[in-house]
Amino acid sequence: MSTARPQERSSKFLNDLGIYAIGNLGSKIITFAMVPLYTFFIKDTSDFGYYDLCLTAIFLIIPFTTLQLRDGAFRFLLETKDKDCHSKIISFVYRTLLTNLVVCVIATVMLAMFTSINYVWYCFALLIAMSFLEVISQVARGLGNNKVFVTSGIISSLGIGVFSIILVAFFKMGVAGIFIANILARLVALIYIEMRMKILANYFSFNITIGQVGRDILKYSLPLLPGSLCWWLTGSSDRWFINHFLGLDINGVYAVAFRFNGIVLTIATIFYQAWQETAILQYNSPDRDKFFSKMFNTYIGALTILLTLYSFMLKALYPIIVDANYQESANYLYLMGISAVIFALSAFFDMGYQCAKDTPRTLPAITLAAVVNLVLNYFLVNHIGVYGAIATSIITYLVLFFYRLHDMKRYFKLSFYSPTTIAITVLVIGAVAYQYIDAWWLLLVYMIAACAVTLLSFTEETRQDFKELISKKLGLLRQ
Repeated sequence: MSTARPQERSSKFLNDLGIYAIGNLGSKIITFAMVPLYTFFIKDTSDFGYYDLCLTAIFLIIPFTTLQLRDGAFRFLLETKDKDCHSKIISFVYRTLLTNLVVCVIATVMLAMFTSINYVWYCFALLIAMSFLEVISQVARGLGNNKVFVTSGIISSLGIGVFSIILVAFFKMGVAGIFIANILARLVALIYIEMRMKILANYFSFNITIGQVGRDILKYSLPLLPGSLCWWLTGSSDRWFINHFLGLDINGVYAVAFRFNGIVLTIATIFYQAWQETAILQYNSPDRDKFFSKMFNTYIGALTILLTLYSFMLKALYPIIVDANYQESANYLYLMGISAVIFALSAFFDMGYQCAKDTPRTLPAITLAAVVNLVLNYFLVNHIGVYGAIATSIITYLVLFFYRLHDMKRYFKLSFYSPTTIAITVLVIGAVAYQYIDAWWLLLVYMIAACAVTLLSFTEETRQDFKELISKKLGLLRQ
């Protein structure tokens, strides 16, 4: 593992962060732009609610169709430069995906014969397209081509946008158009990856002997499967409880807020991707604990600024960009953002398990969180509606956060900086301000003040890192 000097290490992290930011933000801006399109052309909130349930079910199944090879492929490709080893890893990944594809075809035929699920074949096609893109894009990343990884994400999202405009806006295909747009976009992204990197031509073979490599990957990836199920229960079961207790109409409104909440999750994903590579490579460095602590405290401040900017600005613009049928969803944005922030912070600790290749230890915390989530959703959604689902998410991720904070002591020790309490205070006050401030200029005043206070609480070193990041990315955009 690398033990680069602190300046080189921070510079590499910031460079990776910038690359992932360009890719993720570019793709997500396109994706979020589709939300107004969908709300204006799909007037029936129950139709959008049904699509959201289908998508939620697909996210449940994906870990089983991929066997979490996205994580295993990236982890094992990253730590070796040997082409023969790369060929074994990639051949194993493709063979496994193709085998699972056959199983999915058989399962879908059975469902189509004995059930009357709407859009069942669309769901199958989207499941396969998403599964392959999720794994193969991580293969590209593991091979060191981060630009192909992020560009494929942009292409996928741009494709969704273009195909959605054609199929939903012009051809009025409704939910079916959304499915087809998502499928075609991911196929285009897969073609792009293969054209750029020629992974199949350079690395894949049916005849190569996999040997111990395949067993090692499965030993790393399979323990993540139960965790994925628990993650789904923790992050997606709320939609099913809302549908059961409140109906598809309310679920459609909630789904719109959840889409916008993806802005916070996208930023968290950008950090996670850059941090994942840096943490693995720097896990054995002598000043690991100091470096990890700096990243953790900075992350809290950055998420605070992000949530403040996103939520207060979006509240001011919501009546313009979202159809009247979905306006109620604006009330949920900030609290859902709080939930996303706590989730992002708990995900920070996931690096301990990955660095040490101790993935089975992820299960107890996630299982506990899933149980807490199911119990609270059952009681709270039934009694206080959508706010019950949001409260459940916040409590669930707090349980996960504190469990992992304690468990991480076996891998690394974090120091909590006192200025970080300022960022946390801003987050709490923001929850009250968001609910009671309606005038756009007051929203703007609070947003600026909160961001300024949080930024001033950063250390000088952190502010310099931010300046370096912005300078590098502006230079890259000018090239």
